Amino acid sequence: MKKFFKRFFLLLLLAFIAIQFFRPAKNRAEGISANDITKIYAVPQDVQTVLKTSCYDCHSNNTNYPWYNNIQPVAWWLKNHVDEGKRELNFSEFASYRIGRQYKKLEEINEQVKEGEMPLESYTLIHGDAKLNEQQKLSLASWVNTLRDSIKVQYPEDSLKRPQRPQPTPAK
Repeated sequence: MKKFFKRFFLLLLLAFIAIQFFRPAKNRAEGISANDITKIYAVPQDVQTVLKTSCYDCHSNNTNYPWYNNIQPVAWWLKNHVDEGKRELNFSEFASYRIGRQYKKLEEINEQVKEGEMPLESYTLIHGDAKLNEQQKLSLASWVNTLRDSIKVQYPEDSLKRPQRPQPTPAK
């Protein structure tokens, strides 16, 4: 039995060493995207600081990776986490969203920050500077609300709503 555990441990160690050679692509872009939120909307410096510190690692095309990203399978987990965050909201591609989606995403930012859902607790455990204090939450909420109000004035109300999918006609 002892020999079995020794071989099993050796096999696990070899597998761990082997997976170190398979690394996912990093989320790093050169410069600021033409579709970045800052290219179409004014972002005050205090809000920009909050976004960079607390949001951009998962919600932009440029992630600052921690040292432990060099260890597999952690890098795969982080890549999946960042990909999922970017699918939900990507500040680097915000200008490419249709206006209704921009409007809705701004509302979601407000809700999730207010409810303490963002930034994720798993992220702030390691990145303590990403935790938002009340002043930062208020600044972010004020900016989001002002931005949503300006969008609401500029665009017709029906363009700010999610398009309804046609309902199938019931069979007779």
